[in-house]
Amino acid sequence: MTVKTDIEIAQEAKLLPIMEIAQKLEIPEDAVENYGRYKAKLDIHALKERPEKGKLILVTAITPTPAGEGKTTTSVGLTDGLRKLGKNAVVALREPSLGPVFGVKGGAAGGGYAQVVPMEDINLHFTGDFHAIGAANNLLAAMLDNHIQQGNALGIDIKQITWKRAVDMNDRQLRHIVDGLGGKMQGVPREDGFEITVASEIMAVLCLAADLKDLKERLARIIVAYTYDGKPVTARDLKAEGAMAALLKDAIKPNLVQTLEGTPAFIHGGPFANIAHGCNSVVATRTALKLADYVVTEAGFAADLGAEKFVDIKCRMAGLHPSAVVVVATVRALKYHGGVPKAELNQENLEALERGLPNLLQHVGNVKDVFGLPCVVAVNAFPTDTQAELAMVEARCRELGVNVALSEVWAKGGEGGRALAQEVVRLCDEPNRFGFSYSLEMPIEEKLETICRRIYHADGVALTPNAKKQAQQLTELGFDRLPICMAKTQYSFSDDAALLGAPKGFAVTVRNLKVCAGAGFIVALTGDIMTMPGLPKVPAAEKIDVDENGRITGLF
Repeated sequence: MTVKTDIEIAQEAKLLPIMEIAQKLEIPEDAVENYGRYKAKLDIHALKERPEKGKLILVTAITPTPAGEGKTTTSVGLTDGLRKLGKNAVVALREPSLGPVFGVKGGAAGGGYAQVVPMEDINLHFTGDFHAIGAANNLLAAMLDNHIQQGNALGIDIKQITWKRAVDMNDRQLRHIVDGLGGKMQGVPREDGFEITVASEIMAVLCLAADLKDLKERLARIIVAYTYDGKPVTARDLKAEGAMAALLKDAIKPNLVQTLEGTPAFIHGGPFANIAHGCNSVVATRTALKLADYVVTEAGFAADLGAEKFVDIKCRMAGLHPSAVVVVATVRALKYHGGVPKAELNQENLEALERGLPNLLQHVGNVKDVFGLPCVVAVNAFPTDTQAELAMVEARCRELGVNVALSEVWAKGGEGGRALAQEVVRLCDEPNRFGFSYSLEMPIEEKLETICRRIYHADGVALTPNAKKQAQQLTELGFDRLPICMAKTQYSFSDDAALLGAPKGFAVTVRNLKVCAGAGFIVALTGDIMTMPGLPKVPAAEKIDVDENGRITGLF
């Protein structure tokens, strides 16, 4: 039997006109701005007076492996499953970046029969939000360099410029560059660099802003450089925030699409969780909470990154209170954490599963004990999973007081998510003691120490001399009460990607601290993490093509 690819399943689907999707949520017609037949943006001002009524459900996961976990697929299938139960549910997800689409991962719109569509559009350009973010980022960079070229009235030290240019592509060649070459009229020569658009502070600002007014105020606070006497230079100083906000006036509007089963879906914003804060936009989430009784959202990578930032940054800033958490795992991935090579993951191996289970249990423990939220483990089913393996996962989770639901959404869509949906509804009705992992009143180093000990289960944190100096400078500038955005490898609880499972006896090294004053957090760079990825030896782009009729292939 030939198994259909994700894109083949998506292309065979009969989509509903986007106005029919909007009508399911009782969105007035004048609030819907069509982008073709199957995509739309919503005018958030037209929905401003509606109260929030929905319960917020976070989908997170174990530490990712090459075996795959299926967090987005589970999010989509769970939402379809909730609607199978007769619930008014929507899913709110991030937009895919072109970097991973053409790099390692390929498409990022779910999989199998649990997808958001039109998947080609969502993965390729969509409604142009990322291009607008990149344009705003690079406008600020151009105005900064032009100010220096035109006399540098602010006294900017070109050795202390922190703002980089951005492009939504994995391009290691642009990490460290020298520009402004070619003579006096070509600009001031200096070291420069690019970040991938999803790591730009503009992305974080757009995703954390409450509305257009708040967006403009946040843009104005962005620090781009420091003067010779150490004073920060902002976008406001360069008079750039108005033009930047103009570029983003449509990008801040959430995008409405649908799942394969016609469930409404909001796809908006897309910061990575290993180098940024990893959540879709506050605007999209709050809009969804006004229109539905259950809102399913996800946070990037594992719970130590995405879920921590969802709670400590997004929920804290936006005043959101989640009702339940889903932790996605696969038997295959847990065996990988237990030391089984990828080629042997289809064979039953209870000993390796036992060794890998602490990774899942540590994430579950963090959700329950640190964040105080009820959770369920969703085991994303594979045909090679054995009953003995599934029983072991269920038994170990029950020891923590957590139920396990088998998720078959990839193969069965919403019908395969019924059991998970039923458990989520039950959890949403339970009281919880939701809280953050650290207090904003803590000094910067104490916040870092607390995250590393409570979430990563490290022995502590070690700051390089440079990071210690930066922490002192940020404290003197009054930024010490901001939350922390950890930039850390997604492949381990530690800052060493090779340490699988639930490692012990390690410290996390912070080598650089940078304030994102517009977004409202401090980024802590650990290990060898970088904000501009590179393409792999065989990029996914090599398999992507389009025929003479415009039909795309290879976008899995």
